Amino acid sequence: MVIVVLEDTGERIIPKEMKPTNGMLLEHIARYYFATPYANGRVLDIACGTGYGSVMVAKTCKSDVIEIVGVDVAEDSIAYAKKNYYHPKVSFRTGDALNPELVTEIGVFDTILSFETIEHVPDDQEFMQRLNQLLKPGGTLVLSTPFGQGRSKPSGSPFHYHQLTENEFRSLFISFEKVEYYYQRGVTIEPKREDIFYPLGVVVCKKRN
Repeated sequence: MVIVVLEDTGERIIPKEMKPTNGMLLEHIARYYFATPYANGRVLDIACGTGYGSVMVAKTCKSDVIEIVGVDVAEDSIAYAKKNYYHPKVSFRTGDALNPELVTEIGVFDTILSFETIEHVPDDQEFMQRLNQLLKPGGTLVLSTPFGQGRSKPSGSPFHYHQLTENEFRSLFISFEKVEYYYQRGVTIEPKREDIFYPLGVVVCKKRN
């Protein structure tokens, strides 16, 4: 028997070790369910963590998805995913989203899911360039991130380089088309309503052909 011990990052989602009512768990699950109507073809789940979301999407979208590749920089997370989450259309591998050679290693995708990732990288614009390389022309990107004080400013989280303002977030997608912005509070993901505080932004957009 292989026992995988995961290093505690303070933000890691491990559903099998969390109460079903855990707010962070429910928020993450809500984002994956939100993304299911957009998942098709080859799907990349970048920063897939422990892998539960990749398998969730594969099960929900089994008639639309050809393959899902879950990639995470943490080797222990990928080891855990391989041991605990199996689906015939899902594979997991270690990889760095900022690695310019990643596209030659895993190819390009029809859909990319990137949830709560961009705040963990030092250069969000470089991160977007890498996603653009990995996404096929006409492909769909679904991305979420928490809002904060802005680029290069303290975020209040020891695990985040920074948290973008809403305007900074929106500026990342000017080169895409059919851009739709949504906002998350708890498990609710909806178009923006006035006079409501939304801690997270979600975007669905397509790469230009």
